[in-house]
Amino acid sequence: MNMPATNPVQPLDIADLESVYDALATAIDQVGSEKSELFLVKLALLCARNLGNARQFQALLDSAMRDL
Repeated sequence: MNMPATNPVQPLDIADLESVYDALATAIDQVGSEKSELFLVKLALLCARNLGNARQFQALLDSAMRDL
């Protein structure tokens, strides 16, 4: 029996997304402007590894670059 594929990861609700935003902003402030780019790259790589899907990560990159 083939079961349809489901994504076990559920999107964050608005309150959790705001918490993530606040935590990210605080972390960027804590590392300082000299290391913020390195921090964001390290965070992105950790998130990509946790996501476990390079194509999905690329789609997220593309989405983030739109309309900056």
